[in-house]
Amino acid sequence: MFGPSNIRSTHVLLCATMAVGLTLGFPAGIQPADAQDRAVNLVSSGSVDLAEGTVTLPLQVGRMGSGESVWYVLLDTSDRDAAARLGINWSGKLANAGVGRAVREAEISPDGELVFDSGTVDFLPERRVQPGPDHAPFPPAAASPGSVGDEDYSPLVRVTNGGGYIFNAPVVAFDVAAAALDRFCDGDPDHGLVHDKVVRICPRDGTVTLQLTSGFSGGKRIEYISSEANVALVAALEGATFAPRLSDVPADQGDAAWSAVEPIYVVINGVTGASEPARQGLTSALADGLVPLNVTGDVPTLGEGYSPLWASHPVLWADDSLDRRRLITSEAAVWALVAAGLVHGPNGGAVGSDGILVNCPVIARLD
Repeated sequence: MFGPSNIRSTHVLLCATMAVGLTLGFPAGIQPADAQDRAVNLVSSGSVDLAEGTVTLPLQVGRMGSGESVWYVLLDTSDRDAAARLGINWSGKLANAGVGRAVREAEISPDGELVFDSGTVDFLPERRVQPGPDHAPFPPAAASPGSVGDEDYSPLVRVTNGGGYIFNAPVVAFDVAAAALDRFCDGDPDHGLVHDKVVRICPRDGTVTLQLTSGFSGGKRIEYISSEANVALVAALEGATFAPRLSDVPADQGDAAWSAVEPIYVVINGVTGASEPARQGLTSALADGLVPLNVTGDVPTLGEGYSPLWASHPVLWADDSLDRRRLITSEAAVWALVAAGLVHGPNGGAVGSDGILVNCPVIARLD
């Protein structure tokens, strides 16, 4: 969560040094060149560049029933065979996401395009994030997302005549002609037309390059994309699309039988300072302009419980433990610190879901 992207804002910006954050996010002793050699590309349809902090993916195009073009990427599916065939993540938990209106529908047309029944995205708003005062940059003083889905939009799509499986298909541009997007084949995209995570988009080549965010799972470095969030404030901080329809997915299920989510542990008050090895957390993200290095549970190839729908679990270091703060890199470490009384949830309570969901497909991990 709260990763880098281009922010078009006249307010105080988070990312003057976000590119540096991609390097600072590496675990001690690992340099970018080493990391590229050790990277496991989980979404094999894409090409990861850890030095640039990006992934280049196949750009898909479909349309609305009313004719508008829909430019999207495929990142996860509930069907294991389709995941292997398409080179995307398999998430069995996505089969449980069809709660309320969390999943929209589409069908394959006779010409092979996906036709969506509903759901539009407005990319015109400007993403604005204004940190709080120097002594308390988090929460931000003001924040508004750079793209907003309508009440019918969800990145989760059930293909009704394609097996009924659920796909995670975030929209990266809407109702824009291919020729207009081809102007951004070499970069410098207009984020009034495309998702804030887009670095390059090129219909003539059939590719889109998206910014990655660094985090941890099981003590290993991971790279993921934050594409949607169900809360506007979080969407602003993430550089993601505000998609309120995702709120229909229960966020407090953990690994319960019918869960569609996986937890993400969001440190609030970790160590700050760009050069600090233990730097981590939302306060650092706003004060230092760097990724917060969040921690999640299972990711593909590291556990069977993976879902791109991450349920936020805020974690705060206790006031009397601030001098013992360290870099947290695994779910097990979070719970060990809870057991030791060193960290807790908001207001001294238990660590648990706060109802916030972020769509975070995992793209790569380091061995």
